[in-house]
Amino acid sequence: MTSQHGHTVFTSFDAIPATYPIGIFDSGVGGLTIAAAIRRTMPDEKLLYLGDVARQPYGTKSPRTVTRYAVQASEFLVEKGIKALVVACNTASAVALDAISERFPGLPVLGVVEAGADGAARASARGRIVVAATEGTCRSEAYERAIALRRQDATVRCIPCPLFVALAEEGLTDGPIVESVARHYLGSLFDRDKGADGEAGDCLVLGCTHFPLLAPALARLAGPGVTLVDCAEATASMLVRLLEGREAPRGSGGGLQLISTDAPERFSRMAGKLFPAMGPSPAVELADL
Repeated sequence: MTSQHGHTVFTSFDAIPATYPIGIFDSGVGGLTIAAAIRRTMPDEKLLYLGDVARQPYGTKSPRTVTRYAVQASEFLVEKGIKALVVACNTASAVALDAISERFPGLPVLGVVEAGADGAARASARGRIVVAATEGTCRSEAYERAIALRRQDATVRCIPCPLFVALAEEGLTDGPIVESVARHYLGSLFDRDKGADGEAGDCLVLGCTHFPLLAPALARLAGPGVTLVDCAEATASMLVRLLEGREAPRGSGGGLQLISTDAPERFSRMAGKLFPAMGPSPAVELADL
């Protein structure tokens, strides 16, 4: 390992203690869906979650700005001591993953775009895939490239749905407002008479970590013949494979530490809903990046 700009940089995965936590960051509360899936799948692992609430949303910002924010968030978590990093933000995964991996060459880094693309390629029956995402993710065409590597016959439509983030952050996850906004963005793509290229989508990728919070409304809109791909479950499965041989000791109990760059009270309320065992208002550390 080496020291760089005041913090430790591991040049080998084997040098990182297996007892270190898994670092996770997102622009807000949406990535808590990723943390919850990892917690269910890997209950012995300690998780360290950073929500960059002060600078959200990432999805409307330029790739240069998102990359700068993502690298800063990664540096913050690395300084805390982590054994792997999950970029639980689709926009940051789409534009900043290479920069993060280059910055920390010995650290396993997993982005949710690769996990979501893998899930979609496996789940789609006819290769008619719709990705609901942020403007930044759609602009990057990261999902199109990642799915094409796995499924050459697929047709991918990435649809920016920026209001979904605001709805999720406000706790409006179902009901007539959510249904109306969802219909505005996605309705025609799942209409059996007006589907893309004359054929409706058969798979909907929830291409932002906020969007699984709206899943019931989106599932009703898409209809029973459409498979929803939740990037959270796909990411957790890939992380298990990534950390094979470097798992936390059995029975260590795991744990979740929450850090936010702003609005810790609202952040805490959402965390309490996804992690009820922590109580309705779990502790949230406030930090500056």
